[in-house]
Amino acid sequence: MPGKLFILIVLWFTWLFPELSVTETKNIRVLNFNQFEQNLHFRNDTVYLVNFWATWCAPCVAELPAIEAVGKKYQYQKFKILLVSLDLPKQLNSRLIPFLLSKKIKSDVILLDDPDQNNWIEKVNADWSGEIPFTLIYGKDFRSAYAQSFSYETLDSIVNLKIHLP
Repeated sequence: MPGKLFILIVLWFTWLFPELSVTETKNIRVLNFNQFEQNLHFRNDTVYLVNFWATWCAPCVAELPAIEAVGKKYQYQKFKILLVSLDLPKQLNSRLIPFLLSKKIKSDVILLDDPDQNNWIEKVNADWSGEIPFTLIYGKDFRSAYAQSFSYETLDSIVNLKIHLP
């Protein structure tokens, strides 16, 4: 009987607070650009991969397995992946979270809730036109920008080189 009571309490909690129960399954934060911008400027000994993407972008979706595989390969290195979703904030629970769960995405995700792209695109990278996928790979002493979809081999070679810089 205690097991049934626990299940009923969990179901009741899930029904009462659906936004908590769903978003707790993924490390997702909803931020505007001012809240997010610090993620572009860390100055430590970690290599950061910041990927701008959306669930509706076929090349973005196609490269996610490569990004996840590279993340897994370097999970014990000083390497951090941040997936920045440009999906609509109102689709967080109906589209983004189910997508992330179905694709078993482990990387941290930020849903960028800032519709004024003309204000922040140039702050990400002066040469970025706004197309996605778009990836920044940076560290304390380097910063590289890529307006392309990556294969595992290409991304792995770039990250491996950056992680092992002297």
